[in-house]
Amino acid sequence: MTEATQETPVPPAGTSAVAELDLEPALEAVLMVVDEPATEEHLARVLGRPRREIALALRNLADEYTARRRGFELREVAGGWRFFSRPEYADAVEAFVLDGQQARLTQAALETLAVVAYRQPVSRSRVSAVRGVNCDGVMRTLLQRGLVAEAGTEPETGAILYRTTNYFLERMGLRGLDELPELAPFLPEADAVEGDSREGVPSFDPDAPDTDADDKTEL
Repeated sequence: MTEATQETPVPPAGTSAVAELDLEPALEAVLMVVDEPATEEHLARVLGRPRREIALALRNLADEYTARRRGFELREVAGGWRFFSRPEYADAVEAFVLDGQQARLTQAALETLAVVAYRQPVSRSRVSAVRGVNCDGVMRTLLQRGLVAEAGTEPETGAILYRTTNYFLERMGLRGLDELPELAPFLPEADAVEGDSREGVPSFDPDAPDTDADDKTEL
């Protein structure tokens, strides 16, 4: 009995229910929300399936998307799998991204940008903790807009750190970060924030000349 117990891995909580799901749709759902390539080992552990089964399903999905000429592809990169837009549709993606450059930032984007400005270099998880909500999507938008950029990794966790860019300073009309308004003391520490509290998070608009609030486009 003891030997059998030692040879049987302990599955993560909830794995039994997840393992009953159709594998390929489950993989698609998971890969839609990843921010970096997901390894076959990680996917196998989360979905409660053997790695060989995961690897076969991933390759089947990748072949299916190619055969159906979908606008996206499932690609194996950096030791894991992730969705990418297909290269032949790069012009469409570029047109969409450049069009977004003309849109004003939402309140969520402004608050996230403010936290980065006053706490930089800072990880996404810490920004989320300060705002009290997940900010992954908003951070991607700020990266695309050129307002923030990667600034190395956190030594303790390996998490990517972010900072504001020169373009941010240009849009704000600042010569340097030392010209930011004195609001940092009012920002709560990440470990002191609970729930949805956003107390002390400043909001400012890098597109200040555009004053019509009704034209604000959600990101």
